[in-house]
Amino acid sequence: MQVNLATKLLRANRDVAAENRERLRKHGIVAVNLISSPGAGKTTLLERTVEALKDKIPMAVIEGDQYTALDGERIERFGVPVVQINTPGGCHLDAGMIATALDSLDLENLRLLIIENVGNLICPAEFDLGEGFKVGVLSVTEGNDKPKKYPVIFQDAQAAIINKVDLLPYVNFSLEHAVQDLQEINPGLKVIPASATRQDGLEEWFNWLLEQM
Repeated sequence: MQVNLATKLLRANRDVAAENRERLRKHGIVAVNLISSPGAGKTTLLERTVEALKDKIPMAVIEGDQYTALDGERIERFGVPVVQINTPGGCHLDAGMIATALDSLDLENLRLLIIENVGNLICPAEFDLGEGFKVGVLSVTEGNDKPKKYPVIFQDAQAAIINKVDLLPYVNFSLEHAVQDLQEINPGLKVIPASATRQDGLEEWFNWLLEQM
């Protein structure tokens, strides 16, 4: 029986992800895998989240990017531990990368770990990192077709944030249709319209995140 390389990679990744999940569970850490396409406002959302919650709960961030450390530097200024992972040309983080990053963190003193995945809606959806929750982020500037074109991430996610709602008057985007599509793909999905820049809807996101603890 022939097993293709992609299947082998996913199986190996799944095994390491299970080890990561158990390691996090033993330390009482909730890990969130934040996934979006480039430009959806994921890092701005993360900045607002860290700023709001860092004094309420011990937290750290793992930053995934292809080449730069710019996003990690943006988060470091809030005074929380940040581990930067670069994947030159790679379109996603994998469980092995997370396992190595965990070695750099003081797990005994953490309760929340947010992983900002590489900007992509396809590859990251396939790779379990050992996280407790996946959260998909899309923006109104991307168009209404994103949920149906890239359903896997939203099928697997526990929450979806529709970002940049402050731009709704200026773009061709139906918030009602987007919410409907997301909930058809995943009936149990928590959908939060928000503006990370203007901070609309963020309290609902913060409260949902704290409830998962």
